[in-house]
Amino acid sequence: MNRRKAREYALQQLFQEEFAEGDARSQDPAVLQSGMKVEEGVRMFADELVKGTLGHAHEIDQVIQKAADNWDIGRMAVVDRNILRCAVFELMFRNDIPAAVTINEALEIAKKFSSTDSVSFINGLLDKVAHTIQKT
Repeated sequence: MNRRKAREYALQQLFQEEFAEGDARSQDPAVLQSGMKVEEGVRMFADELVKGTLGHAHEIDQVIQKAADNWDIGRMAVVDRNILRCAVFELMFRNDIPAAVTINEALEIAKKFSSTDSVSFINGLLDKVAHTIQKT
Protein backbone atom coordinates (compact mmCIF):
# COMPACT_ATOMS: atom_id res chain seq x y z
CA MET A 1 0.00 0.00 0.00
CA ASN A 2 1.22 3.49 -0.86
CA ARG A 3 0.55 5.59 2.23
CA ARG A 4 1.80 8.80 0.64
CA LYS A 5 -0.80 8.47 -2.09
CA ALA A 6 -3.43 7.90 0.62
CA ARG A 7 -2.25 11.03 2.43
CA GLU A 8 -2.49 13.00 -0.82
CA TYR A 9 -6.05 11.77 -1.36
CA ALA A 10 -6.88 12.67 2.25
CA LEU A 11 -5.45 16.17 1.74
CA GLN A 12 -7.52 16.64 -1.38
CA GLN A 13 -10.67 15.52 0.41
CA LEU A 14 -9.97 17.79 3.41
CA PHE A 15 -9.30 20.69 1.05
CA GLN A 16 -12.57 20.02 -0.74
CA GLU A 17 -14.38 19.74 2.59
CA GLU A 18 -13.57 23.37 3.39
CA PHE A 19 -15.34 24.58 0.26
CA ALA A 20 -18.10 22.00 -0.08
CA GLU A 21 -21.73 22.84 0.42
CA GLY A 22 -24.00 20.19 1.79
CA ASP A 23 -22.75 16.85 3.07
CA ALA A 24 -19.41 16.30 1.31
CA ARG A 25 -18.46 13.80 4.01
CA SER A 26 -20.72 11.22 2.45
CA GLN A 27 -18.41 10.99 -0.55
CA ASP A 28 -15.74 8.33 -0.77
CA PRO A 29 -12.47 10.22 -0.05
CA ALA A 30 -10.40 7.92 -2.28
CA VAL A 31 -12.53 8.31 -5.38
CA LEU A 32 -11.46 11.63 -6.81
CA GLN A 33 -13.29 13.88 -9.24
CA SER A 34 -11.84 11.93 -12.15
CA GLY A 35 -13.67 8.87 -10.86
CA MET A 36 -10.39 6.99 -10.61
CA LYS A 37 -10.64 4.17 -8.11
CA VAL A 38 -7.65 3.22 -6.01
CA GLU A 39 -6.55 0.07 -4.25
CA GLU A 40 -8.49 -0.87 -1.13
CA GLY A 41 -5.63 -0.34 1.37
CA VAL A 42 -4.95 3.16 0.08
CA ARG A 43 -8.65 4.01 0.14
CA MET A 44 -9.04 2.69 3.69
CA PHE A 45 -6.03 4.63 5.03
CA ALA A 46 -7.17 7.84 3.29
CA ASP A 47 -10.64 7.33 4.76
CA GLU A 48 -9.19 6.84 8.27
CA LEU A 49 -7.18 10.05 7.93
CA VAL A 50 -10.14 12.09 6.69
CA LYS A 51 -12.60 10.78 9.26
CA GLY A 52 -10.08 11.07 12.10
CA THR A 53 -9.04 14.58 11.12
CA LEU A 54 -12.62 15.77 10.78
CA GLY A 55 -13.70 13.95 13.93
CA HIS A 56 -11.00 15.65 16.00
CA ALA A 57 -10.93 18.94 14.07
CA HIS A 58 -11.56 21.23 17.04
CA GLU A 59 -8.88 19.59 19.18
CA ILE A 60 -6.40 19.48 16.28
CA ASP A 61 -6.97 23.15 15.45
CA GLN A 62 -6.35 24.09 19.09
CA VAL A 63 -3.01 22.25 19.04
CA ILE A 64 -2.02 23.92 15.77
CA GLN A 65 -3.08 27.35 17.01
CA LYS A 66 -1.10 26.94 20.22
CA ALA A 67 2.04 25.92 18.30
CA ALA A 68 1.66 28.63 15.64
CA ASP A 69 3.19 31.63 17.37
CA ASN A 70 1.71 34.84 15.97
CA TRP A 71 -0.21 32.97 13.25
CA ASP A 72 -3.96 32.65 13.14
CA ILE A 73 -4.99 29.25 11.79
CA GLY A 74 -7.76 30.85 9.77
CA ARG A 75 -5.25 32.96 7.87
CA MET A 76 -3.03 30.04 6.87
CA ALA A 77 -3.22 28.85 3.27
CA VAL A 78 -5.96 26.23 2.96
CA VAL A 79 -3.53 23.62 1.63
CA ASP A 80 -1.05 24.24 4.44
CA ARG A 81 -3.77 24.19 7.08
CA ASN A 82 -5.03 20.83 5.87
CA ILE A 83 -1.56 19.31 5.57
CA LEU A 84 -1.03 20.39 9.17
CA ARG A 85 -4.39 19.06 10.34
CA CYS A 86 -3.85 15.64 8.81
CA ALA A 87 -0.28 15.39 10.16
CA VAL A 88 -1.31 16.55 13.64
CA PHE A 89 -4.06 13.92 13.61
CA GLU A 90 -1.39 11.30 12.92
CA LEU A 91 0.89 12.69 15.63
CA MET A 92 -1.87 12.75 18.22
CA PHE A 93 -3.88 9.64 17.44
CA ARG A 94 -1.82 7.22 15.34
CA ASN A 95 0.80 5.80 17.69
CA ASP A 96 1.66 3.17 15.08
CA ILE A 97 3.27 5.84 12.85
CA PRO A 98 6.56 7.36 14.05
CA ALA A 99 6.53 11.16 14.34
CA ALA A 100 9.52 11.45 12.00
CA VAL A 101 7.62 9.55 9.29
CA THR A 102 4.52 11.72 9.69
CA ILE A 103 6.56 14.92 9.50
CA ASN A 104 8.58 13.74 6.49
CA GLU A 105 5.43 12.70 4.64
CA ALA A 106 3.81 16.06 5.37
CA LEU A 107 6.88 17.87 4.04
CA GLU A 108 6.96 15.81 0.85
CA ILE A 109 3.27 16.51 0.28
CA ALA A 110 3.85 20.22 0.97
CA LYS A 111 6.62 20.24 -1.64
CA LYS A 112 4.16 18.84 -4.17
CA PHE A 113 1.04 20.85 -3.31
CA SER A 114 2.28 24.06 -1.66
CA SER A 115 5.13 26.57 -1.75
CA THR A 116 8.77 26.34 -0.72
CA ASP A 117 8.15 28.77 2.14
CA SER A 118 5.30 26.60 3.36
CA VAL A 119 7.59 23.58 3.69
CA SER A 120 9.73 25.39 6.27
CA PHE A 121 6.68 26.70 8.10
CA ILE A 122 5.06 23.24 8.23
CA ASN A 123 8.31 21.62 9.34
CA GLY A 124 8.78 24.04 12.22
CA LEU A 125 5.20 23.80 13.39
CA LEU A 126 5.02 19.99 13.21
CA ASP A 127 8.34 19.66 15.00
CA LYS A 128 7.00 21.85 17.79
CA VAL A 129 3.76 19.84 18.00
CA ALA A 130 5.64 16.53 18.00
CA HIS A 131 7.85 17.64 20.91
CA THR A 132 4.83 18.91 22.83
CA ILE A 133 2.97 15.63 22.36
CA GLN A 134 6.01 13.55 23.40
CA LYS A 135 6.27 15.48 26.67
CA THR A 136 2.66 14.85 27.65
